[in-house]
Amino acid sequence: MLRSELLELIANGENSHLEFKRDDVRPEQLAKEVVALVNHRGGHILLGVDDDGTIVGLQRDDAERWVMDTVFARYVRPWILPSYQEVDFGDGRRVGVVRVTQGPAKPYVVRHQDREEMYIRLGSTSRRATREQQARLFASGGLLHTESLPVSGSGLEDLSRARLENYLSRLLLDHRLPEGDDGWEERLCGLGFMTRVEGMRPACSIAGLVVFGLRPRRLLRQAGIRWMAFAGTDKSYDALDDFTLDAPLVALWSGQPGSSDLLEPGLFELFMDRVRPFISQEPGTANEGLRRDRIWHYPIEALREAVVNALAHRDWTRANEVEVVRYADRLEVTSPGALQNAMTVEKMVAGQRSARNSIIVDILRDYGYVDARGMGVRRKIIPLIREASGVEPRFAATEDHLTVVLPRGRKTGA
Repeated sequence: MLRSELLELIANGENSHLEFKRDDVRPEQLAKEVVALVNHRGGHILLGVDDDGTIVGLQRDDAERWVMDTVFARYVRPWILPSYQEVDFGDGRRVGVVRVTQGPAKPYVVRHQDREEMYIRLGSTSRRATREQQARLFASGGLLHTESLPVSGSGLEDLSRARLENYLSRLLLDHRLPEGDDGWEERLCGLGFMTRVEGMRPACSIAGLVVFGLRPRRLLRQAGIRWMAFAGTDKSYDALDDFTLDAPLVALWSGQPGSSDLLEPGLFELFMDRVRPFISQEPGTANEGLRRDRIWHYPIEALREAVVNALAHRDWTRANEVEVVRYADRLEVTSPGALQNAMTVEKMVAGQRSARNSIIVDILRDYGYVDARGMGVRRKIIPLIREASGVEPRFAATEDHLTVVLPRGRKTGA
């Protein structure tokens, strides 16, 4: 890092990616800042800089060894390799620059006095993670699969037996269906659709309830889709439509999904029926075949892929529904939760895959809702939106959500 770059960092002050510290700080305190940054998006710690940005310089002659062998080696778990550099100002002052990237093995903890404590970054401060925040860190690191957690108060009666029978017989080719409630509970626990609870009957897992549940939102309020439509380019006071859809993710078919009669729609089918009047229109004149071909303002395959992805990969530790909002010039699909496993928007666009909810994704793939290769963003959303509107779709990732912005088509088509 150049001296000018360092001075620019200091001038901008502390933030969610930058921390100032004197090098006389206790090692466990410095480890706290390290862990908070690694559990977040990574960043820099500047040693030899006061909280107000004053450059006091390093007091330790062995600052690098102290950082590597004491702070990181003894206090930070799991182990992570930082980058260390010293910038000399030529007047006897040196600043140590410790750089860490987002950790791929979350959660990271400070191990001190036989205790392990987890920290996160909130603005310019590092704080001990709450129970909910800890759950998100475990989930983002792949150590906690929230889709497998039991849903309190749920049971076998909350699942659609018809959909389960269709799935087992038509897709898994299991022609010997379970007998009685005990048989069904044992089979569904094996599939991950239910989970055993000590001293009680098995409960539905989150995955089982949202995919096959009769009314998922009755027991899991963050299930379903919140749909809104506005006439302008922001959320005006009055919405043209505002509705929360509640249904199992998958539809019920008489035979193989998509190649037989639809008996009961699932969440995706209900969503498309609800939004059709707001994202399409019928032309004023008929075509040569005396038909009025519906004009769509957004490519259906791109919209469908964005909504399926939002539901398949959402973070179930968040209490919000997937939200789809239509404005005059765009449509936004927001999925609760940050990207996990060091995934970034750039990696996602390039085609990397990292399923947060593997059970749900596998079921949706069985039904044909999910792209078999898991490349829907790259193969469908981006090229279809580019062709329809002339611009790229936008992807905005934060610690709370991922939003996909689909611009309205410049020229509409059937």
